[in-house]
Amino acid sequence: MWKRSGHAAVATVAVVALTACTGSEQACPDTVVSNVGTVASFDFAAGEAPENVTVNPDGSLTVSMLGSPAGERPVLLRIGQNGEREQLAAGQSGDTITGNTRDGDGIRYYNVASAAADRAGVWHLTPAGTARRIAGLPTDGLANGLAIDPSRGTLYAADSRRGTIWTVTSAGGEATAWLTDPALAPGPSASLGANGLRFHNGAVWVSNFSRGTLLRIPIADSGAAERIQVVSSELDGIDDFSFLTGTSDVAIVALNTSHRIAVVYPNDTILTASDGLASPTSTAVRDEQLYITDGGLVAPHDAKLQRATLDVAALLDDSC
Repeated sequence: MWKRSGHAAVATVAVVALTACTGSEQACPDTVVSNVGTVASFDFAAGEAPENVTVNPDGSLTVSMLGSPAGERPVLLRIGQNGEREQLAAGQSGDTITGNTRDGDGIRYYNVASAAADRAGVWHLTPAGTARRIAGLPTDGLANGLAIDPSRGTLYAADSRRGTIWTVTSAGGEATAWLTDPALAPGPSASLGANGLRFHNGAVWVSNFSRGTLLRIPIADSGAAERIQVVSSELDGIDDFSFLTGTSDVAIVALNTSHRIAVVYPNDTILTASDGLASPTSTAVRDEQLYITDGGLVAPHDAKLQRATLDVAALLDDSC
């Protein structure tokens, strides 16, 4: 029977409000995830390494493809529920497309990391299919996770190399270093720090890949960053993540290096390599559907997009 292992034991704060159990006499399920399957398979050798995923209102998915050092260009794809593909945008050879998000008007935003000064930055893609860079970012950084605060029209971008979260207005303009902090920087002898990023319940949440942390940064009324809160420091190889519902702070995190999907709070593994995970890079949740991008970064490079069904009630039941 599936049981929670308890709250993460090290450096945690009680920022998660779990729904109270309404029927403690009911048995907890043996598993909180089922029907794990592949929506689409990708060719890793051709640069099809999925990095990030956003669920669209029609149930389709926007997936970022990294590209490859061999010259294959990174692309932004729309993938339908049956696996059909549509290319939305493409970078240049040597670029990397990382985080993507969208606003209520259907405008997609995505990060491009590049050594080219006229390419690195935050881009947007209108519903009509026009791509344009709206803000430049440093070429010695690595723009990674991306999220939008729709009420402020502010985009937040995690920089994995510079230990910084950048802000950009959705209308475009100069990027601002919203927060630079050692907690966002790579660990000793590591190259990747701040990685996945979400705007959720009035705060910016960000993962640090090399430090294994999930962080919550409240936003002041002025828009400034408040003190960083460490939600968990026990998430080795954490990449991107998503939340179970629109109001719950229960996070579904991709643990890239150990090929696992975990739930915080508490920190419990719900999927492993035995379920087909292959360097998971991101998760997205819509209703009871969980979507996972597998980068396939290690042999046999099984890059793909997976879908599974979540038992949301059990995950929110604090007695299970």
